[in-house]
Amino acid sequence: MEYAVAMPKNKVLLRLSKALRNKARRLAEQTGESVRLYGELRYRAGRWKQARRVICKPEVLVYPGREFKDNPRFVVTNLKQSPKWVYERIYCARGDIENRIKELHHGLDMDRTSCSNFRANQFRVLLTAAAYVLLQELRSLARGTSIARAQVQTLRERLLKVAAHIVVSVRRILLHLPASFPFLRDWGRIAAAVGARPG
Repeated sequence: MEYAVAMPKNKVLLRLSKALRNKARRLAEQTGESVRLYGELRYRAGRWKQARRVICKPEVLVYPGREFKDNPRFVVTNLKQSPKWVYERIYCARGDIENRIKELHHGLDMDRTSCSNFRANQFRVLLTAAAYVLLQELRSLARGTSIARAQVQTLRERLLKVAAHIVVSVRRILLHLPASFPFLRDWGRIAAAVGARPG
């Protein structure tokens, strides 16, 4: 089984990665910009039967007017690819998936299964998943707008929870949005992308 798992820093990992961390610090001092390097080391924790490959990402963050901040990260893995590839393509991608799970949890309350009937709770989760798919589609249609990378909660607040005057006739449904609505332009672009036409 392949794996890439974050490890908390400890004295041994910091000692083994000291040369690479010092190199990152020197580069940050020379350029005045944040620096991120990648390397690897062999490490054996007390209960491990053998030493394992640990990806090291010594990072120095530079913020104007503040002291440099060391931000070393460690990932234990059995993958063979380069340290940068493992960290950015595998480990960070896992973080993005966790963000999507958080969106379901916090943005759509997927965990609200308070019914006493299993099927009712299952249906509620199914509806939440369907709503999430629709919001993902809205996010893809928002490409090029200020909400192109917005989370589900933000999409709900800026696109769906909008006060509007609705006029229904035989041939069409008109939505009159407030002139002061700050996201009117983005809302109009997305509405046009799904087939709406200006009244």
